[in-house]
Amino acid sequence: MASMTDIVFLLLIFFMITSTLVAPNALKLLLPQSNNQTAAKAITTISITKDLRYYINDQGALKRVAFQEIEPFLQQRFGSSEERYISLHADKSVPVEEVVKIMNIARKHEFKLILATAPEK
Repeated sequence: MASMTDIVFLLLIFFMITSTLVAPNALKLLLPQSNNQTAAKAITTISITKDLRYYINDQGALKRVAFQEIEPFLQQRFGSSEERYISLHADKSVPVEEVVKIMNIARKHEFKLILATAPEK
């Protein structure tokens, strides 16, 4: 029994050390609230912060971009791929015009756009 507790403690220490090495790429956004959900999985995420900065999270890499760089990036990223899902995370204080700009890019190139929301309370 004593050797089993030693193994458990070693595993605990291992997981504590490895979890501190992971640096999350996350933005703090207050999303609008909704109860609707979708089953589609987005390939690329575009985030708009309250100070109107654009970020693209593509396969785990968070990158700040100018608005003019978004359309060429998406065209290059998807090419002629069949699954062309984009998740749009916009802070709820972002003007609707900024969200519509991204929606227009998606409609122009026939990308499927998912608007991210927070669950209603």
